[in-house]
Amino acid sequence: MTQPAESRSHLLAAVLSVPVPLLLASITLFGFITCIAGYLLLHRIAPKPRLPFPSEKTYQTSEAAKGTGKEGAIIVSRQLPCWYDKWLAGRHLAEAGAKDDSGKHVASSHNSIAYSLSAIEPAEVGLTVVVPAYNEALRILPALEEMVDYCDRRFGRPKQARGETVASTPTNEKEAAYRPSIPKRRKAPSAAVMYDFPAHRQLSSGGHDSAAAAADDDDARLPSGYEILIVNDASSDNTVQVALDFARERGLHDVLRVITLAKNRGKGGGVTHGLRHARGAYVVFADADGASRFADLDKLIEGCDVVVDASDRGVAIGSRAHLVGSAAVVQRSALRNFLMKSFHFVLTILTPPATSRIGDTQCGFKLFSRAALPHIVPYMHSEGWIFDIEMLMLAESAPATPVVAHDGSFIGTSAGIKVAEVPVGWHEVEGSKMNLVQDSIRMAIGLTVLRASWMLGVYRRRLT
Repeated sequence: MTQPAESRSHLLAAVLSVPVPLLLASITLFGFITCIAGYLLLHRIAPKPRLPFPSEKTYQTSEAAKGTGKEGAIIVSRQLPCWYDKWLAGRHLAEAGAKDDSGKHVASSHNSIAYSLSAIEPAEVGLTVVVPAYNEALRILPALEEMVDYCDRRFGRPKQARGETVASTPTNEKEAAYRPSIPKRRKAPSAAVMYDFPAHRQLSSGGHDSAAAAADDDDARLPSGYEILIVNDASSDNTVQVALDFARERGLHDVLRVITLAKNRGKGGGVTHGLRHARGAYVVFADADGASRFADLDKLIEGCDVVVDASDRGVAIGSRAHLVGSAAVVQRSALRNFLMKSFHFVLTILTPPATSRIGDTQCGFKLFSRAALPHIVPYMHSEGWIFDIEMLMLAESAPATPVVAHDGSFIGTSAGIKVAEVPVGWHEVEGSKMNLVQDSIRMAIGLTVLRASWMLGVYRRRLT
């Protein structure tokens, strides 16, 4: 018998000589230690978003100098409004005020009204467009042109941008700060009606609105106007200057706002930062390269209104799944198509049911109703390429909302926020900053860590 064979036989004999209860206890202890070590390692490697720097709570925009035209517009810096900060402060106050000195829960009508999970400031404009940008000076202008042309036609400029004064409405400051933003609407027999924005209504009716039509459509209206938040992710080129020059030329005073991050956070971090400061009734993020046809936002709004629940929570995402057999995809390299299919296979295995059924999770064109934001944005962790998937998983796992019949009677509850996948126009744009192989591997690893973190409790729906 050879030496290695003798060693194995001696080892086997030694193992068999150990009492069975002691052997089982050893295996159990080893498994327990392994699980603890894995959990601690996951805590260590799981992404944790950093807090924003003070400079990241401001924005730059153009402002018309008195007595001058577009050429005389100047660039100013202003404080960035943030619904998330107020939401977070409200949650902390609610938790602190919900208990007395002895630690017992104390019921309070003020807490129940002001500090709901859905609490968010009312919308100030009809639409917020969040544009993450990293070294996009050469690609961002066509996308901005398309956005502004569409938004001017569909939503109109805010009154401030047109030089009109806005009457202030007195209200209780605390209730205004934390009141859930649920726009009134008429419920259609099958689904929610599509919102009728003032600019779009005037356009479709030739600019002649009767008083009767205005009264009839009152419940379906939202604030007019829009804003574009360009989140400059610590670019090293002149992206900021290009965007501000465009704002000056088009008279987008306080409509186009540029937020500059002091340190690069990644696309997900930039989008999340923008969503925390959105003022729109609808909030959409769109890639700076303009690859998705922005006019298809109409389809996203309609899709969102179809799936919106009783709490006005809804999500609609642009999808390129219908283009799989088209020339735009077929002409791609075989490696890119292989990696795309492989990632989708991994996605199907690792994500929860509703998210795994989505055909295209990575299209950079996603729309949220305002009421959906407090259930998604505060709990975001991923700042890399897979942030889209975490958003969809958070929508799927959102708290249930009541389901009410047309006569007002309670039917039951509906878990999660429904997501509408909407086919949109899309074309390839040169200049992508994604390294095909390396970033695909990082995305697969990141998705595994993300899913494990949520499943094992490293990430939870808690205040962060």
